[in-house]
Amino acid sequence: MLRKIIKIDAEKCTGCGLCISACQEGALKLVDGKAKLISDTYCDGLGACLPECPADAISIAEREADAFDEKAVEQHLASDAPTALPPLACGCPGSHAKVIQRNVEPGSSQTSAHVPVTSESALRQWPCQLKLVPANAAYFDNAHLLVAADCSAYAYANLHADFMRNKITVIGCPKLDSIDYAEKLTEILKLHDIKSVTVLRMEVPCCGGLANAAKQALQQSGKMIPWRIVTISTDGNILED
Repeated sequence: MLRKIIKIDAEKCTGCGLCISACQEGALKLVDGKAKLISDTYCDGLGACLPECPADAISIAEREADAFDEKAVEQHLASDAPTALPPLACGCPGSHAKVIQRNVEPGSSQTSAHVPVTSESALRQWPCQLKLVPANAAYFDNAHLLVAADCSAYAYANLHADFMRNKITVIGCPKLDSIDYAEKLTEILKLHDIKSVTVLRMEVPCCGGLANAAKQALQQSGKMIPWRIVTISTDGNILED
């Protein structure tokens, strides 16, 4: 299958690593002092790394992609829970299609338009989208901050009670949002006395951008703030805390 994949000119590459930080898919790494595409599978072909390269060593080529490593992806996505479907055209493991089997309680309806509300929302402010929240908003004062991936609310059923309660929540997707998360989070941390930072990310590679932005912001803020990263699997379980 033909698709767009980045190409790195090893002779031009200076090994600065800027492209690696820009790649939200985790598709690049330094090998022997040069940037290298570790697998066609991980490259989404969008070229976020191109403008970061000062040596103009990266281009995008349309070519036949390497075979999709189905076995490796299945091991990565917890083989006992999901039922795999054919990979999508982009090849990105974060877009890998699958079915997640759920047990339906007797008497319940998955098609009912009237779903009973069993708990209250724990959202304490609006807006909650990271690129929309004003960095100087008073609700950040003395707050415990939750930085959550967009998809986490849909994957993890008890997110409000387990993670959002008594926190100020901001959400984002590093693959879809055109914003420097690190810059915005740094501004928030510098302007306010934040008590703690919790990053709730999904297991997919592109979510690494959210965790990296939070780490960078904590360093740039110059403050010692307790923090943790929690990783949620695509079938809704906590993988790492």
